[in-house]
Amino acid sequence: QVQLVESGGGLVQPGGSLRLSCAASGSIFSPDAMGWYRQAPGKQRELVARITSGDSTNYPDSVKGRFTISRDNAKNTVYLQMNSLKPEDTAVYYCNFVLGSIVSWGQGTQVTVSS
Repeated sequence: QVQLVESGGGLVQPGGSLRLSCAASGSIFSPDAMGWYRQAPGKQRELVARITSGDSTNYPDSVKGRFTISRDNAKNTVYLQMNSLKPEDTAVYYCNFVLGSIVSWGQGTQVTVSS
């Protein structure tokens, strides 16, 4: 079982930056992939960033060039650096862990982009 705890959300003005962290604990093996998803009110959860065990990354066009996912294996932590934030980035951001058929989610952290 893997537990994920996100942190780093908050209120930021348009154009600002935030860094989210996701700390993993439990019976951890090297995940196949970890990622960040977000869900805005009334919308479906969507992928924001993903990093595989081979350090391959992918992003949707909506965040490409603004968001960067990275990880620190020694700390079992994945980060999401978010720059040039826009009001449409406002959502609850969730961390995701995948190992074979095992999929774990964090509790989410709120990101609000507003002036």
